Amino acid sequence: QVQLVESGVDLVQPGGSLRLSCAASESIFSIYAMAWYRRAPGKLRELVAAINNEGTPNINDSVKGRFTISRDNAKNMVYLQMNSLKPEDTALYYCRALEKGGILLGDWGQGTQVTVSS
Repeated sequence: QVQLVESGVDLVQPGGSLRLSCAASESIFSIYAMAWYRRAPGKLRELVAAINNEGTPNINDSVKGRFTISRDNAKNMVYLQMNSLKPEDTALYYCRALEKGGILLGDWGQGTQVTVSS
């Protein structure tokens, strides 16, 4: 199964921007959808954004207008562009692959920490 490794910068100030990267160990061309999840302290893990293999995004209302998801099938990469960051965006962010029906493929990785603080 595809292995995914997340990366990004840990600390950013409120109102700042950050791009998270997800590198896949193999081709993601045929994977139905790629997604970013996050788990904030004391909260359940939630879906932040997903993008299917036609490039159609699905963005959580809580970040709509601020976050953008993209995938580069040629480079086996998935990105999450995060703008106008708020302290409540502080969380551990994970990249996942999904098959049709929203079924998660593989296991949870280590994720990448995002801390929004002044």
